[in-house]
Amino acid sequence: MTLSLQEQYAPQNQCFGCGPANARGLRLKSIVDGDTVIAEWTPEPHHQAFEGVLCGGIVGSLLDCHSNWTAAWALMRERGSPTPPCTVTAEFHVKLRAPTPLDHPLHLKAQPVEIKGDRVVVEAELTSSGKLTATCRGVFVAVKEGHPAYHRW
Repeated sequence: MTLSLQEQYAPQNQCFGCGPANARGLRLKSIVDGDTVIAEWTPEPHHQAFEGVLCGGIVGSLLDCHSNWTAAWALMRERGSPTPPCTVTAEFHVKLRAPTPLDHPLHLKAQPVEIKGDRVVVEAELTSSGKLTATCRGVFVAVKEGHPAYHRW
């Protein structure tokens, strides 16, 4: 069994979207697959916006967390470090392209498209049964000591 980035590097993380230790969170698990990071996540009825459709805020959380871990992994790889730096979201833009159904597992795919120093631009997509339902482009930054998120993993 392949451990997710979250399970490997932040098993005590309480993040709502991706924290393995948050019993009420989404517990997204991001897995490295070549030059991309992928995830599969299955919504539950309480994640709905309206009958049969996933809440847009949950879509945003999934894309944000998955992209953030993609950035952390990209910086770790770029630096040859054994552990990822703690990264935070500087900005992210989500485009909801179609309703995301609740009745199928969802697939996320993200890639770093630019790395400059401590900043990574990531592009991500969310699909359901092969249909693109949302995309995201975001900027994620490795934080330094003194930032409140510095020791979160």
